[in-house]
Amino acid sequence: MVISLANKVAWVGGATSGLGRAIAHQLAESGATVIAASRNEDKLKATITSLPVTFGQKHQFLQVDFDQFDEYKKIVDAFFQNQQVDILVNNTGGPPAGNVLTKSETDFQKAFNMLFQTVQYTTSKALPDMESKGFGRIINLTSRTVKEPADNLALSNTIRAAVTTWGKTLANAVAKNNITVNNILTGNFDTERLHSLFQSSAAAQNISVEEVVAQAAAAIPAKRLGRPEELANFVTFLASDQASYITGTSVAVDGGMIRSL
Repeated sequence: MVISLANKVAWVGGATSGLGRAIAHQLAESGATVIAASRNEDKLKATITSLPVTFGQKHQFLQVDFDQFDEYKKIVDAFFQNQQVDILVNNTGGPPAGNVLTKSETDFQKAFNMLFQTVQYTTSKALPDMESKGFGRIINLTSRTVKEPADNLALSNTIRAAVTTWGKTLANAVAKNNITVNNILTGNFDTERLHSLFQSSAAAQNISVEEVVAQAAAAIPAKRLGRPEELANFVTFLASDQASYITGTSVAVDGGMIRSL
């Protein structure tokens, strides 16, 4: 199977590190022009410079802060007034870790704005052009914890579950227009975000980070953390013409970590 995304434009959220950066690279390698969205301008420029341009792409970046929803909307509005995307990868950073009993109303509202509102709003702006062209790929990165919640990720558990059910609902509404919507339940990948959680866990347990990493790997049937490019490969497939009959799914990419069906 040869996947070509030539002449397609892909928006990738959180594109300057971890899973988002790996996705941006693989989509570009497959021919897509990438719009990298994140908040750090220097990292955005470095990301854009590093992306393949084998197909003559002119990659762009959009500096946005997912934590500042009102300002985020203004920037996204301005972008979509003059541009369109064929592939939308909804990926945001994670909210602070913590037990459900320690999180306040404000914490949940901020997490809702960052994880859900930005995703819904960006999608609402991308959809009209997708509908008019009769093609679109919307891919939401959520988490394995929407099926098996983690005690120390109360905010993420809650809001990413909302994104997942919203994605399923949206898939049913737009499938007739050759627009697919799929959720990826991400497992433990070797990223900066995961290692920051490992550091917090190590401090809480008074053990070394290396011990926490070893425990995490042992809990995965594959016995290792995932590599970001492994998830990026799957995203690229879902973005392609070959995945045209796959929609409304929530697929775990987790090395077998989710124990339930």
